[in-house]
Parts: sequence; C-alpha cells; structure tokens
Amino acid sequence: MMKRTSLITFFLLSLAGCDQINQKLGLEDPAKKEATQQAEGKAVGSACRQSGRAIEDCYSIYSWLPKASIYEGWKEMDAYMRENQLETIAPQLPPPEPPSAAKKRKKAEAAAAAEPEGEKGSAKEEAKSAAPTEEKAAEKH
Repeated sequence: MMKRTSLITFFLLSLAGCDQINQKLGLEDPAKKEATQQAEGKAVGSACRQSGRAIEDCYSIYSWLPKASIYEGWKEMDAYMRENQLETIAPQLPPPEPPSAAKKRKKAEAAAAAEPEGEKGSAKEEAKSAAPTEEKAAEKH
C-alpha cells in the first residue's frame, strides 16, 4: 500500500515538472510559442508606431516576428495615438540585433579568438605588404 502511494506521488510530481523540464531542454509547445510571438509582434508594432518608425522598417528590424502581428499592433497604436492626439516619441536607443545576426557575430568572434597569435600577425603583415603592390599597379595604368 505504501509503495503504491509513493509511486502515485512520484508520477504526479514528475508530471508537474514536465513544463519545467521541457523548458530547460528547449522544447516548447508550438501553440504557446505562437501565442508568445503574436503578443511580442503586437507590442513591437505598437512601439514602432509610437516611436515614429515606418512599418516597413519594423518588418526589417524585427524579421523574426510575424508581420501580421506587427501590423496589427502598429495599426492599433496608430488609431490610439490619433484618437488621443499623442505625439511620436523619438527612440533613444538603436534597434536590437536580430537573433541570427547575434549568432553570426558570436561565431565570428569565436573564430577570431581561436586563431593563433602567429597567424594574426602574419595576416597583418601580408595585408600591409600587398597594399603597396596594388597601389603601384594602379599607378602604372
């Protein structure tokens, strides 16, 4: 009897932790992910409208978010701002990097850090020695 109760308790606790385990493993429920992206898109769209950014700029800056939700947020904020006669607010910070650009930058930094010192110096010397040769070739023509 005690064994059965502890077994049931164990299974109930493990089911309660499934969301946490899936989150740590990077597994997400597609419906939750889509709902989150929709909400983020609406928030970004309305922030873009409030800061005076064009909708096309918003699409290109936040390319990982759905365009429909960005437009919906932009349109709602536009109507709200017109109704309440609000002015645009100039953004104080530059837009964030898209996730793909941040990954590419990190890979490039890692590759540069992995390159041995001796090769870095020789590459700089090669670049310096190649530059005068190219200038002389351009002068001849």
